[in-house]
Amino acid sequence: MTFKNYHFHLYYPVEMIEKAKNILDKLKQEKEDIQIGTIWDKPVGPHPVGSCQIKITDKNFYEMIEWFFINRQGLSLFIHADTGDDHIDHTDYVLWMGKEYKLNLDIFKKD
Repeated sequence: MTFKNYHFHLYYPVEMIEKAKNILDKLKQEKEDIQIGTIWDKPVGPHPVGSCQIKITDKNFYEMIEWFFINRQGLSLFIHADTGDDHIDHTDYVLWMGKEYKLNLDIFKKD
């Protein structure tokens, strides 16, 4: 299996949202071709704290791993493949930088 796309989710408690915004502003300035999503100040989807999704392709995956090693300033980063199967993507094809959080996987249950 080859992965073509990834989601990087920067995680932060609400009291650290300004730090997250600063990191994301720096990312926008340095990496103009990166897609940065909404900066949430509350849990959204499976994510248990404030987060922001950054879409990455396989072409810049390792570059972005290195960028976040250097620039995440102690915030957590949840990384997963984007295969189209949300449950598998959020359980089997994942990496963490920093503190790991328990995801709300119930939203992916099929009836």
